[in-house]
Amino acid sequence: MTRVVVAGAGIGGLTLGIALARAGVEVDLYEQADELREVGAAVALSANGTRELYRLGVGEALDAVSTQPTELIYRDGRSGVRIAAHPGAGAYRERFGAPYWGVHRVDLQQTLAAAFTAAAAGEEHLHLGRAVTAVDAEAGTLTLADGAQVAGDVVVGADGVHSTVRDAVTGPDSGPVYSGTSAFRGLVPVDALPSLPDPHAIQFWAGPDAHLLHYALGRDDDTVNFFAVLCGPATWEGGNRPAPEDELLDGFAGWHPAVREMLAAVPQSPRWPLLSQPALTRWTRGRTVLIGDAVHAMLPHHGQGANQSIEDAVTLARLLVHRDPADALAAYPRLRRARTRAVAASAWETGTLLHLADDHPRIAERDKRFAGYATDNAWVHDHDVADPSTTTLKRTR
Repeated sequence: MTRVVVAGAGIGGLTLGIALARAGVEVDLYEQADELREVGAAVALSANGTRELYRLGVGEALDAVSTQPTELIYRDGRSGVRIAAHPGAGAYRERFGAPYWGVHRVDLQQTLAAAFTAAAAGEEHLHLGRAVTAVDAEAGTLTLADGAQVAGDVVVGADGVHSTVRDAVTGPDSGPVYSGTSAFRGLVPVDALPSLPDPHAIQFWAGPDAHLLHYALGRDDDTVNFFAVLCGPATWEGGNRPAPEDELLDGFAGWHPAVREMLAAVPQSPRWPLLSQPALTRWTRGRTVLIGDAVHAMLPHHGQGANQSIEDAVTLARLLVHRDPADALAAYPRLRRARTRAVAASAWETGTLLHLADDHPRIAERDKRFAGYATDNAWVHDHDVADPSTTTLKRTR
């Protein structure tokens, strides 16, 4: 029987673990954090991800702790005028066959972890506080911080944007690069936002050199998660870092009162660099394979990072269940590479459009693109990894 060892118990690693364990494959997850706690505050999950979570038996539990946005709205960041809007909630679910969710990351991870330990018949297969320090990709072994070694017929790097496993597969200089944009995050009670129109919609406020994304989440739909993006600084070294007081508000000077009200409602967070992974031609080496942000970290402007990790995990699990490990690892990149590159490229272009100046010659194009989002980007949301008739590439309808 194939034994799979996974570095990382984030969304991709846990989804892979559930899919394999439910199929009777022996799988162990090794996670550096000593508990599954809130990192990044919230996650947006679209139909291409949520339909897979339903198939894995966790859809109903996540539906109970998630919010379905009422609309997708694009607004001018300073006037507040609605540039375009698209139906959400029931209309979205009817169109794509699965819901769109805003969910606390900790609720998502803990629900997935509970499903994994149930499927694996024991918590002993989820190893917390076990950081991976070295990888032998050819042999399929992980060395942990305490010096222990674990081996598998397949080793999976699901260890995120700063992946240790990726370095062993593709080399230490092949990681993500700074996009020239950075972000602040926050969670705000809806009651603290009296100026905010449509508080239960997912909304993009677009403007010169910045944009704001927010959506509601929580069991009672009573919290708004925001993600505020600024152009710059020109260079970045290291991870997130504190920013000067009021840097976030200064970056949104002159914007609509609802925007500034939201940003001022909570203490300013650290500033996060937005990273993007240059396309990798190698996703595997020896017994080792990469999924999620470890192999295709992308900008968040389509909300697809978590969803693409779920797609990766389900695709790889199906291959490992039905093929021998060598064939599975050979087939996996062929099924996933083109789609993830297309999604990443589209997210980058969306970020560009969100930051145009008012007098930019592409403003009319931007507004047209926002008005056509639901149709033009259906290829992202209706993708079904179980159905070969769904396209993996961008298409227009």
